[in-house]
Amino acid sequence: MAGKKRKKAMFISSIGGHLTQLLQLKPLFETYDYHIVTERSSITEEFKKDHPTSLLVYGARNYLFSYLFKFSYNCIKSFFIFLKERPDVVITTGAHTAVPMCYIAKLFGKKVIFIESFAKTTTPTLSGRMVYPIADLFIVQWETMKEVYPKAVYGGSIY
Repeated sequence: MAGKKRKKAMFISSIGGHLTQLLQLKPLFETYDYHIVTERSSITEEFKKDHPTSLLVYGARNYLFSYLFKFSYNCIKSFFIFLKERPDVVITTGAHTAVPMCYIAKLFGKKVIFIESFAKTTTPTLSGRMVYPIADLFIVQWETMKEVYPKAVYGGSIY
């Protein structure tokens, strides 16, 4: 008898603290056929050797003009990564890199799980505000954030 096909999960985040939080979910990686999407850096190039990973262009929002081009490029690249990987669920700890992938997943009828940043205790992130309306599961790490996101689930700290 053939085994049950494992679900495909895409874990996506920006580099830095968002990626650090995402990597706290590593025990989940083994329960899925998983793929990680993050931004290119020397750290993620090394990380790519041990994990199935796609890299997007790093784009800081403090240089708006170049950021618009990088963000547009990342939207297009995210679409092609999604088509190649065909995940059943997108799980993210956020920032701007992850938002387009969440909307692409919803466009294809897939599940979106968003975990709001541990650093946010009383105010929302921009990416959280953008993904909240479409998330199938929105997790906050502080009880106080339930006031900001009434439909969220308090999941406690992932650290």
